[in-house]
Amino acid sequence: MIKKGKEARPHIGIFGRRNNGKSSLINALAGQDVAIVSNFAGTTTDPVRKTMEISGIGPVMLIDTAGIDDVGDLGAKRISKTMKILDSIDLAILVVTASLLGDAENNLLENFKKLDLPVIIVFNKSDIDNPNDSVLDSYNEFPTAIVSALKGDGIAKFITILQNEIPDSAYKSTSLIGDVVNHGDIVLLITPIDIEAPEGRLILPQVQTIRDALDNDCICVVVKEREVDSLLQRLSPRPALAITDSQVFLKADASIPKDIPLTSFSIILARQKGDFDHYLQGTPKIGDLKDGDRVLILESCTHHVSCDDIGRVKIPRWLTDFCGNNLTYDVVSGLDDLPRPITDYAIVIQCGGCVLTSRQLINRLRPAISAGIPVTNYGMAIAYVQGIFERSVAPFTKGEGDAENYL
Repeated sequence: MIKKGKEARPHIGIFGRRNNGKSSLINALAGQDVAIVSNFAGTTTDPVRKTMEISGIGPVMLIDTAGIDDVGDLGAKRISKTMKILDSIDLAILVVTASLLGDAENNLLENFKKLDLPVIIVFNKSDIDNPNDSVLDSYNEFPTAIVSALKGDGIAKFITILQNEIPDSAYKSTSLIGDVVNHGDIVLLITPIDIEAPEGRLILPQVQTIRDALDNDCICVVVKEREVDSLLQRLSPRPALAITDSQVFLKADASIPKDIPLTSFSIILARQKGDFDHYLQGTPKIGDLKDGDRVLILESCTHHVSCDDIGRVKIPRWLTDFCGNNLTYDVVSGLDDLPRPITDYAIVIQCGGCVLTSRQLINRLRPAISAGIPVTNYGMAIAYVQGIFERSVAPFTKGEGDAENYL
């Protein structure tokens, strides 16, 4: 399935020293002046995102970064922001010149390797500074291109290299439900319309699920939670799968017969984008939370906070009621820095991540997983504290190890 939308398109980071021609390369790729170009070093300060179409790849997000050789206290802050971009991109382009290639570039390449991040080295300014064979041999483990972004020389060949090196995972994704439904199945979607529902439209996970079901030749039936009982009395054949908003899990569990598989929008997103095995292992750790433990809640997007917000109000309330302990909650929106070390937290609860790429979501959780801290997901956490965790993940665990193994 080809992913759609700004959040899902391949993210490509452009790195290099000041005045090496990063912005000129972006303009050459776009065929127009979309980035500010100046002879003054350091024109690009904070990372700048630009969306464009690249032949043979399609829509991409290019991220133009500050120079890795920036100086001073402000320069150090700019470099720090540049390095944070590594967790959110699918491929890196390192723009160099033949005569200025040293520790700054080598350190950056080592960081790329640690993150298993594909990289292309672009030798720019070939009209005045062409690399010799010795320089090219020193970096022969990486795909390289020789261009003059200013004159357009070598750009076509560079685009071919870019087409070959962009990971398939950057623009293709697995189906949300394609492996658990069949042609002609009815998929029942339970979508509350409450204070958090956007005016005049559905939320993104619901829209994505409808599209995925249609792509798999299923019949979508969309209903509010109050209408489920009356609908099931009239609906024939019965749904092959029911998917609910996690906030009404209890109502859905009571209404949907046990022989109809039931899960949530958040859980199917967790399986598609997140580290589902670690979610399965981490969710039951909610039962081990102790008095005084600190819980980290990660939202992927920034949004208006309602009086009954799912991440800031409902999940903390349900978790505290379930555990019967005094817990402390930190909520972090977007890709903001954490307010304290990851090791201060007893568990991490990540939202569905509908606006993130899979790489961004997995990298977001990597520090916690590396530190041995349990991670879970909004929908799975809610299902666990409401006593329906096993049922909620059963559509995806049969044949792979039952959810009860984690309980």
